[in-house]
Amino acid sequence: MRKILVALVLVTLVVGILVGGVFAEGKKPKIAWCPAISDPFYYMIGKGIADKCKELGLELFVAEYPKAWGPEVQVPILEAVAARGDIDVIITGPTSKDALIAPLKRIHDMGIEIITVDTYIGDGDYSKPSEYSFPLTFIGTDNFQGGVEIAHRLAEMIGKKGKVFVETTNPDVSSVVERVEGFKKGMSEYPDIEIVGVEYCLDIQEKAQQQVAAALAAHPDIVGIFGTNLYSAQGAYQAVVNAGLAGVVKIASWDATEDLIKALREGKVDLVLAQKPYEIGTLAVEAAYQYFVEGKEIPKRMVPGFFFFTRDNVDDPEAQQYIYRAD
Repeated sequence: MRKILVALVLVTLVVGILVGGVFAEGKKPKIAWCPAISDPFYYMIGKGIADKCKELGLELFVAEYPKAWGPEVQVPILEAVAARGDIDVIITGPTSKDALIAPLKRIHDMGIEIITVDTYIGDGDYSKPSEYSFPLTFIGTDNFQGGVEIAHRLAEMIGKKGKVFVETTNPDVSSVVERVEGFKKGMSEYPDIEIVGVEYCLDIQEKAQQQVAAALAAHPDIVGIFGTNLYSAQGAYQAVVNAGLAGVVKIASWDATEDLIKALREGKVDLVLAQKPYEIGTLAVEAAYQYFVEGKEIPKRMVPGFFFFTRDNVDDPEAQQYIYRAD
């Protein structure tokens, strides 16, 4: 009888361990989406997150969309979300590759997993041991390669010679830093092209417009401009239009907002690189699901592609999916 009781206890323990393991691996995570800023790109990421959460039956909490970019705005929001006590994973775009390391690490140490999208912390390589290797994954565009390809396309548009100018956003944000570096690398292959300046608008469109206007005044022979995100690009083309130089100064822009697509159709912009924010959002949720529910190891980096809009393809039916729509 004693042997039978011992056997029953052991069976009960084994079953308990197995069931507990299944529940631990099969837990559906509650996801928090903490966007970096209120703009069409981040709304599209959010739409992808929401749709995929609905498809997979996951609970989603959406934090506020900040009106300004920066750690001083983002960190309090992240901390408030973490303090709720019911979040398993936070999806966010760090507004600084350095200043967000410590705040995100504190949240991670609370038992909340981190997925970074669009931008990363540190150098973005989460596969090697470091103070910033704790996020599950980074999901975002290959910004360096995008910058290289924009350089080549802009060079063709200006006949591979002349002066060009770069209007960008923040000097400590991984995505735009890589775009500028890629652009410089691409342009280094054209000895007759000179980059006459790089300015930072800090995600303020009016400031971008003022900076480009000043650059055009200082260098009247500028023939090309690269705007590294929607604010810098929209401010750039407005300055060019106001100077009466639309079509004369070629503009290559990053981010397919409805405003920039409209400007492309009207001849105010000449090239638009579209990222795939909706796909970034769906991939982030799939990563969380696979990690928590399926117990899978997640790749430390996922890179969706991009698409180039020109006036030749802007109205093609298959291209419409890449426009950042507000609806």
